[in-house]
Amino acid sequence: MVNHDELPCDATDGHRDTTTDSARADRSGGDATTVSRRTALKTAAATGLSALGLSATAGADPEVAYYDEYRTVVNVVEAGADNTGTEPITPVLESVRSDNTLLYFPPGEYAMDSQFRFTNFEKFAVVGDDATLVPANYHDFDGPQYRLFRLGTHTSPGSHLRFEGFTVDQTTPDTGIRTIEAYATDRLEVRKIHVRGEHDSGTWGPGLFNVVDPDGTGIVENFWAPDGGAWVDETPHAGNAWRGPIGIEANETRGTLQFKRCRLGAFPSNGLYASNGDGQIIVNGGHFENSNPVSIRVGGTNSRVLWPTVEIDRTRSLDESQRGIQLEHGTARVEGAVVRNTSPLPNSHAIAVMNTNTGARIDDTTVEIGGDRVTHGLVVSPDAGETTITETDVTHETAGGYPLWIRDTDSRERVTCRDVTISGESGDTAGFRDGIRCGRSNCRFESCDVEQRGRDGTRRNALVNTGDECTVYGGTYRATGHPFVELGDGTLYAQTDAESYTTDRAAIHLYAGSRNTILVRNRLANGIRNDGAEGLVTVANTY
Repeated sequence: MVNHDELPCDATDGHRDTTTDSARADRSGGDATTVSRRTALKTAAATGLSALGLSATAGADPEVAYYDEYRTVVNVVEAGADNTGTEPITPVLESVRSDNTLLYFPPGEYAMDSQFRFTNFEKFAVVGDDATLVPANYHDFDGPQYRLFRLGTHTSPGSHLRFEGFTVDQTTPDTGIRTIEAYATDRLEVRKIHVRGEHDSGTWGPGLFNVVDPDGTGIVENFWAPDGGAWVDETPHAGNAWRGPIGIEANETRGTLQFKRCRLGAFPSNGLYASNGDGQIIVNGGHFENSNPVSIRVGGTNSRVLWPTVEIDRTRSLDESQRGIQLEHGTARVEGAVVRNTSPLPNSHAIAVMNTNTGARIDDTTVEIGGDRVTHGLVVSPDAGETTITETDVTHETAGGYPLWIRDTDSRERVTCRDVTISGESGDTAGFRDGIRCGRSNCRFESCDVEQRGRDGTRRNALVNTGDECTVYGGTYRATGHPFVELGDGTLYAQTDAESYTTDRAAIHLYAGSRNTILVRNRLANGIRNDGAEGLVTVANTY
C-alpha cells in the first residue's frame, strides 16, 4: 500500500509551483497587466452597485462579489476551461493559479483526468457556481490516481484556503477519487461539496483536511458523500490498499477544525476519522451511516461531537464491526447524539471510550440497538480516563450484551453515571446478560433507571459490580434476574428502589468474596441473598 504521508512533497505528482506571474500570463496568451486591469474594472462595477444599495451579485456577473476579497479573480471558462465536460481542465487551472487568487467556475461540467496542485500560498480559493466536477475513471486518470485538488501539504501548507460549491459526479463505474486534500495554517473553509456515486475505484476517499497551526481554525460544512465507498478488494485498485477509502480524514490537525452538517455513507475504513491530532475537532450535526469499523472516530484536545445522527442499518459481507462513535486520544465530549443500530455485528458498540482517551463526557444522548447478534451500548475501556455519562437513554434489544459496560481494570479513575436510563428486552447469549456491568473501582451511579426484563424469558440482571468502593445512590432497578449483584469490596447502596420481576428473587445477591457492602435506606423487594459475603452493614432498609 502506498502511504501518501511518507512521500516527499513532490514525489507523488512532480509539480512544484515555481512559475512566475508573467510566465503564467504568457502561457494563457495574455500579459500580467491584462488580468489586473480586468479585475480593477470589475471591482469598480461592484463598488458602483454598492453605492446604489444593491447586492454585488445582483448583476449578470456573479463572481463580482469576490473581488473585494481577492486581488485576482479568474473566470476559468474565460481563461479557456471547457465547461461541457469534454476537455480536461487541469492544464488551464495550472496556467492561471497564483497567490491571492480566486478561481471562479461558472455553471457547467468540468472534466478532470489529472491532479491540480498548489502549495505554500497565502490566500487561494476555488469556488463553483452550480458547477460539476467529472473525474475520469480509475483506468483513464493520468498520474497519481488519488486527488483532484491538492491544496497545501503537511510541509508546505497554505495560509488561507477556500473551496466550495461543487457537485462531484463519480457515478461512472470504477470512479472515485479524493476531491480535495487540504492543509492550512490560519483558515480553512470548505463548503457545499456533494459527491454523487459510490467511491468504487479503491483509492483515497473524498476528503482530507488539516489545520496544522495551533492557532488556526477551519470549517468543513455540508460536505456530503452519502453513497459511501467500496471495499478495495472489489475495485480495480485491489491489492494496493488496506480495506479501502476513508470518508473524511483529519488526523494531523493541531488547530480547531469543525465539521458541520456533513453526511457520509458506508466507507470501509472509517467514516469521519479525526482522532490522531492534538488539536480540537468539533462535529456539529450531520448524518453518518454504516461505516466499518467506526462512523465517527474523534480524538484531540477538548473535542466535541454535538448532535449528530449515526445510523447502522446495513452490513456488507466484508464489514467486521460498525461502531457508531469512538473517542480516542486526548479528551472529548459527546452531546445530543443519536446512535441507532439495527444491524449489529459483535464489537459494534454504539459509543466506545478507548484506552487512549484521557477524559470523556457523554450527555443527553440516545442509543437504540436491536437485532439478533450480541453487541454492547456504551463501553468504557480499561485504561480510559475519567468518564461521565449523564441524561442518556439506552434501549437495548439484542441477543445479548451490556447496554453499559465499564470494563475490568485496576484503574481508579472514576466513571460517573447520572440520570442514565436503560431499557429493552435482550437475551443472555455468551453470558452477556447485565444492564450495567461495572469492573472498575471508585465508580458512582446516581439516579439511574435500569429495566431488564429479558428476551423470551431469559434472566438478566440490572447492575453487576465487581469494582471496589463504588456508590449506587438513588434510582430504580428492575430485572428478571437480580436488580443488584455484588462481588466487590466496600460498595455503598443508598436510597435505591430494587425489585425483581421474578417472584421471590432477592433484590441484591451478595457473592462469596464480596466484602463490606453497605446498604442504607433502600427498598429491597424480597430482601437480600447472601452467599458468604463478609462485613455486610444494613441501615434502615425496607424489604
